[in-house]
Amino acid sequence: MADTADTVDRRGFLRVSGALGLAAVLSACTSAWADVRLTVAAGATQGVYYTLGGALADVWRDHLSLAVRPEVLSTEGSGQNLALLAGGRADVAFSQIDTAADALAATPTGPRSPRALARIYDDATQVVVRADSPYRALADLRGARVSIGAENSGVTPIAQRLLRGAGLDPDRDVQPATLGINDSVAAMRDDGIDAFFWSGGVPTVGVATLATTVPVRLLDLHDVLPRVRGAYPVYSTGTVPAQTYGIPDPITTLLVRNVLVVPAAMPDDVAAALVDGLFAEQPRLAAASAAALTIDARAAIGTQPVPLHPGAERFYRSTKAL
Repeated sequence: MADTADTVDRRGFLRVSGALGLAAVLSACTSAWADVRLTVAAGATQGVYYTLGGALADVWRDHLSLAVRPEVLSTEGSGQNLALLAGGRADVAFSQIDTAADALAATPTGPRSPRALARIYDDATQVVVRADSPYRALADLRGARVSIGAENSGVTPIAQRLLRGAGLDPDRDVQPATLGINDSVAAMRDDGIDAFFWSGGVPTVGVATLATTVPVRLLDLHDVLPRVRGAYPVYSTGTVPAQTYGIPDPITTLLVRNVLVVPAAMPDDVAAALVDGLFAEQPRLAAASAAALTIDARAAIGTQPVPLHPGAERFYRSTKAL
């Protein structure tokens, strides 16, 4: 069912006169946002999306004086989040930029078309194996039991692209399982899988918790990244530092930007207020997750190819970030 702007308003967004500047609204009438109702599509409970989603809900409730704390949904990840956004069941969604770009291409216009509030941090792809396993590179996973991420997550397309970059067919050359981070951690703990892919902030709670009982390693991806990045330039190269999860040496991995997205129909003043809260309370977010340490206004505008929401754009222009 197609949404209209009026439908979006009825779902809980509060319009404030465009003649009022954001600073004036927040300082002179903090109750202006009391009737805003938000649902945030986050991720698995052991992932960074969910941790930051809960922290953002607290920040937005306090900074905007919301009457009701935003609801935070546990989901399978980016794919499901964007489906919830498109279907009107979420108002804010965490997403990898590659998945958000695909959603934008499918629905470039319309009230539920995705628009970005901010680039928040970059995900590191983590291919986790037991420390005592024989696997040293992706090509070594031939015949192995490998979780490639939950079916509706942003992990799965990355896993499939990396496996192909290593010369492996993700359907035939490994024994694939479609498990999210929580189930992947449990399966590795129980020796049900040999490896799993995860794309998330470093450290990720689930992997860190696993490493306390099952020593793990991360596979270095330096040999496949040139091919994968040549085909998908939206990705970049990064490093997971030594001692993360107890690994002895740094490893080279694939990075993907994470963005907060909202529907195009969100009122500009609401979007601007959400971004204002994000940056005003950044220390609180960083206390909840180290991934939020990289939240920065100048980096936050890097959401291409997903355009910034006009309200977010207004905020960045007011801070000279644009």
